[in-house]
Amino acid sequence: MSDLPQLREAVLSGDWKTAAAVTQAAIAAGTPPLAIVAGSLVPAMDEVGRLFECEEYFVPEMLLSARAMKASMAIVRPLLVASGAQPIGRVVIGTVKGDLHDIGKNLVAAMLEGGGFEVIDLGADVSPERFIEAAATRNANLVAISALLTVTMTSMKTTIDAFQAAGLRHTVKIMVGGAPVTQQYADSIGADGYGESAGAAVALARKMVAA
Repeated sequence: MSDLPQLREAVLSGDWKTAAAVTQAAIAAGTPPLAIVAGSLVPAMDEVGRLFECEEYFVPEMLLSARAMKASMAIVRPLLVASGAQPIGRVVIGTVKGDLHDIGKNLVAAMLEGGGFEVIDLGADVSPERFIEAAATRNANLVAISALLTVTMTSMKTTIDAFQAAGLRHTVKIMVGGAPVTQQYADSIGADGYGESAGAAVALARKMVAA
């Protein structure tokens, strides 16, 4: 019998080697890939988010946990695809055009993937056209837009307006976040939601796809 609690602990401690080894052993023991995700990775990343909210974890710990989760997902993901298992939602994520900062965006992307979403990460300095193309071609439910610089926040509204002009505004939900972003600003530019942290972003994404 595979030791799924050990996988959860490996993710929480940021031990990517153990996470990969335990995942391989779980697969060899016949554990369904979806059980690995739902039974270990999702709860572990939820706990990482909680610890971050409580200021028991900080960015370095979150990055290590995200790396361990990704090591496990790299093994599990092809098996999920082969089995036809569907993610709870598809998210296109990126940092807006003109902004090269991606640590916060990377954390949110990792938390979303660990939470059961399929994540299409476009990286940083992403134009509205690239967001639209990815959302349309990948049939995304959600688009997550990040900005760290105050001067690039206006690109969020530009991107949302571009989705409207392309006739896609009603087919995807758009959420925004980043250090200078507030709920008030998100409301003012017509975003569907705002996540003040990686954990909050995952919770919001789940509510959006459920709705």
